Amino acid sequence: MHLNNATLHHVIVNDIVSRGFVRSASALAEHFAVSGPTLSRALSALMDDHGLVLHPNSDEIWVVHPFSMAPTGFVVRAGERSWWGNCAWCSLGIVELVGATATITTSLGLVGPQVTVAIENGRVLERDFVVHFPVPMTKIWDNVVYSCSMMLLFETEAAVADWCVAHGKTKGDVRPIEQVWEFAREWYGRHLDVAWRKWTAEEAADMFRRHGLDGPIWELPVGDGRF
Repeated sequence: MHLNNATLHHVIVNDIVSRGFVRSASALAEHFAVSGPTLSRALSALMDDHGLVLHPNSDEIWVVHPFSMAPTGFVVRAGERSWWGNCAWCSLGIVELVGATATITTSLGLVGPQVTVAIENGRVLERDFVVHFPVPMTKIWDNVVYSCSMMLLFETEAAVADWCVAHGKTKGDVRPIEQVWEFAREWYGRHLDVAWRKWTAEEAADMFRRHGLDGPIWELPVGDGRF
């Protein structure tokens, strides 16, 4: 398999879905029959393309959206397998990638009671939740780990407002979990494709519109650059 952003991304995501973790950088280099420095450059290129996040000063993979390689406040389970999601949006994307039947366990606002959301055959069974999106999409990649950590699950929009006051955060956009689920299914649905590529900003903006995600949080500049 020729090493490029798409094939490297495919092998990494396929590893995570099937194994729950990604193989080492040396094993990835062996898989692609390239040297360690060549694999290191490929990982950096994929990070520049927003295809993954590496630990600082390291080739160790930290995040490959929608998966986190470090523990988070979201656990997705399907059968005997489990994964860490970066946020509510990512966790819903994981459910889609592992077959659209799974559970997401988290705590409300990461300070409240623990809850579990079950999705069976593409249908959300626990619908009385909302997802908070406080970081504008134009700022997501300024610090994507922080941005993801802020996209949390709540019971109501009023609970989001109370949480923001309690923690000194600015309230963003709040959406029903079913709406975010349908959006996440399309957003992450291609992430196992061998020919994967990053959404452009224009494609992302169009997807936001089609899923009814509007307002200042979702605005993106016009252009063909990747999201």
